[in-house]
Amino acid sequence: MPIHTPLCDLLKIKHPLLLAPMAGVSGGALAAAVSQAGGIGLIGGGYGDADWLERELNAARDARIGVGFITWSLVRQPHLLDIALDRDPAALMLSFGDFRPFLPRIRRGQTKLIVQVQTLDQAREAIDAGVDAIVAQGTEAGGHGGTRSTLPFVPAVVDLAGGIPVIAAGGVADGRGLAAALALGAAGALCGTAFFASDESLASDNAKQAAIGCNGDNTERSSVFDIARGLEWPSGWNLRTMRNSFTRKWSGNVNGLAENLAVEQIRFETAQEFDDPDIAAVIVGEAADLVCCKEPARAIVNRTISDAETNILRISQLVDSTIGRKNR
Repeated sequence: MPIHTPLCDLLKIKHPLLLAPMAGVSGGALAAAVSQAGGIGLIGGGYGDADWLERELNAARDARIGVGFITWSLVRQPHLLDIALDRDPAALMLSFGDFRPFLPRIRRGQTKLIVQVQTLDQAREAIDAGVDAIVAQGTEAGGHGGTRSTLPFVPAVVDLAGGIPVIAAGGVADGRGLAAALALGAAGALCGTAFFASDESLASDNAKQAAIGCNGDNTERSSVFDIARGLEWPSGWNLRTMRNSFTRKWSGNVNGLAENLAVEQIRFETAQEFDDPDIAAVIVGEAADLVCCKEPARAIVNRTISDAETNILRISQLVDSTIGRKNR
């Protein structure tokens, strides 16, 4: 049974599956591959690099894709929004900050606005503003996020959202997760970690291999990599990454990191330059258990949808069987 939800109608897609706009990972080729497989890929606008954004938009060629931005960073470089919107993306996703100042510019076109939230207050703001869709992100997600868990948070946002499609994020990396998200009332899922090690991902080969060898037990949320990168993230959000020697040394001693920052930044930047995942950040979530190999994004989309359909059918048959026994 094909899965079709209101999100499919909103974004004119075959499958209710979105590529998360992972900064430095979700480039044009990966976004295009997910879109061409029937979902929709979002290029990760990250912290703002106009040349990079132009290049990755060009790399997507004629694919129907979207773009995602870190909202508080976009405030500092609002021209990046114009670069994206000039390409008429299917969707624009804003996360982490006040999206409302950007609404008039986005509303002038046909691009659908998706806002990611981590609290119910943020969800209410998005609903009141009349956004087109909401991503309810659980703390299991890789990258920046909040403290709510996906399983209880998604249905709570669904109950508030009325007719606005809610997209589940955080810990969804296969068909079982997508089926579960739909059971919670979501209209689809946003996946990042599932695509981190894909062929088209911009992550380095060493980072991909580290992600394949990682599991959810070996991830954690902290601010150490933001400090090392000199990024002043607003309070309320921190970063889930794979644990490595850098997090083991500093995640329990953030003040110590700040005191030794000059030396540690050099060590961190050198690790980035030489692609050393034991010090540099590998930004994956708790669903890392489900990333088992390097493969094309299309294969990931196809398997996720097929497995979700199988699981939905299995659950339906189980329910029918249970009702049948009760009626005997």
